[in-house]
Amino acid sequence: MDDKSALLQQLRIDRGDASPRPSRRWLWLTLALVILVGAGAAAWGFFKQAAPAVQVAVAQAASTAAAAPSSILDASGYVVARRQATVSSKVTGKMIELDIEEGDHVKSGQIIAKLDDSNIRAARDQAGAQLDYAKAGLAETEVNLANAERDYGRQSSLLKEHYVSQSAVDTSRTTLDALRAQLATQKVNIEVAQRGLEVASRSLDDTVVRAPFAGVITVKAAQPGEIVSPISAGGGFTRTGIGTIVDMDSLEIQVDVNENFINRVHADQAVSAKLNAYPDWQIPGHVIAVIPTADRSKGTVTVRISIDQKDPRILPEMGVRVAFLEDGAKSAGDAGSSTATGGVSLPKAAVEVSGDTGVLYVLHGDTLERRAVKLGTADGARVRVLSGVAAGERVAVADPGILKNGMTVRIEQGAP
Repeated sequence: MDDKSALLQQLRIDRGDASPRPSRRWLWLTLALVILVGAGAAAWGFFKQAAPAVQVAVAQAASTAAAAPSSILDASGYVVARRQATVSSKVTGKMIELDIEEGDHVKSGQIIAKLDDSNIRAARDQAGAQLDYAKAGLAETEVNLANAERDYGRQSSLLKEHYVSQSAVDTSRTTLDALRAQLATQKVNIEVAQRGLEVASRSLDDTVVRAPFAGVITVKAAQPGEIVSPISAGGGFTRTGIGTIVDMDSLEIQVDVNENFINRVHADQAVSAKLNAYPDWQIPGHVIAVIPTADRSKGTVTVRISIDQKDPRILPEMGVRVAFLEDGAKSAGDAGSSTATGGVSLPKAAVEVSGDTGVLYVLHGDTLERRAVKLGTADGARVRVLSGVAAGERVAVADPGILKNGMTVRIEQGAP
């Protein structure tokens, strides 16, 4: 039995500790997974914080007029200035100074050019000297006249006492009368010399060219060193004008209306004008007058139209299209009427403007979509978008230089 027990002990497998030990490989895998999850969360938080911040503007439907004014006649024409002048000098001379450039605003009476005044200044000095000479001669004659009056008095007294002859008295009287006549002549000479000095001074003042009225310089026609003359006496080497000034407050529209339809136009009739350069901008106006003559070659009648809404964008010689409205209708742009042509309204900061088109970024969640849009008129801090975005869509408001199509952004609260 002991031998069998020994044999059985040899056949038994020694398992050591009965509890199984966990593998270290699973421990490392679990640790790596925790680290990856933490790094991902940190990266997400970092990029979320680094995304550019934008504010949100909601596209609002633009108001539209209940009934658009009805046009009974359309005509084309141009913007013209009723008050403009090509300024020149009153005298012929060489220009030594020019103080204007195209686009400059000038005031009435402002100096815009000067001519060489050396000869005219010398002539004025000569006229002044002649006046001084005449005044000195007058003073001398007044002294001689006073002496002659005293001598005549003495001679008359002596004649009563029979100390002098009658001829001596007559000679004294003749001298007195001659000096009185000389005094009157010298007074006239002084007046003539004064008039000559005034003429010379006026000629000197004519060498300074001034603006006849306030306006804008549209043409600069001469340069310093050139001869300027009010008449074309010097041929191609003489300038007859220095520059052209336009009074922008005098701008109006002139259109040619076919004579077959002129019966539809009358004074004070409301019109709506559109510049060719700004076709979406309606300008209110009214008819000033119908020129009472027709152009035989064209079969048209010229109509003058007042621009009721002044704007620096309106420039002389711009092409314009005019719609004559029915009586009682208000033109677009009048107070109390809507000038909307559909579309939506957005803050100017939400649109990158380029002429009559622009670019904006529509929000889809927190992702941007770049869109090109067509723009209408601007009103204060808002701009009308005619196409490219619908009412109710959300638009990002931020520096357009940092926004890109497909970019993820961080939305800030608050109205733009």
